Amino acid sequence: MTRVIVTEPLSAEAFALFGDVLEASGPPDRWINGGLCARFHDRARIDIAGRTGLSVFLAEPRRLPYRLELIERHPSGSQAFLPMHEWPFLVVVATDLEATPRAFVTSGAQGVNLHRGVWHGVLTPLHAPGLFAVLDQVAAMDDPDQNLEEHRFDAPWTVTAPAPGSDGLAQDHSRRP
Repeated sequence: MTRVIVTEPLSAEAFALFGDVLEASGPPDRWINGGLCARFHDRARIDIAGRTGLSVFLAEPRRLPYRLELIERHPSGSQAFLPMHEWPFLVVVATDLEATPRAFVTSGAQGVNLHRGVWHGVLTPLHAPGLFAVLDQVAAMDDPDQNLEEHRFDAPWTVTAPAPGSDGLAQDHSRRP
């Protein structure tokens, strides 16, 4: 049985149930640095039990269609991903293990903050380098699973881009945004 999820563009409204979209959109909250820097203030609900850390992840890029076999969640805290590049990446989320996951593609100028306990796919860059700054609970190196629950689907999902012309949202991930 083929189970298919069609990607959608990432927007704050569509993603609100799962977390926060991190982007410089709309009017800034204030101007700082002598008026040379727009501050988009407090864009994420960081909710972490224990020690918070900022790590750097380097993930292997994937392509669409993507085979989704594994999701995970972090019960002790939120997890924010900020790309250190200008390429879109794939974000897969689910309300629970029985729900059909949703798949979002960032604009290339967006990050996400996944709320505490949200089921999500693994970090899935669509281009090299898959370099990200990640803000989350820092696990002890001798117990890296202390804030991690994983689930493998009995039947995997296939994540695809929208059909060209279906709604004008199909994206060519082979070029820069």
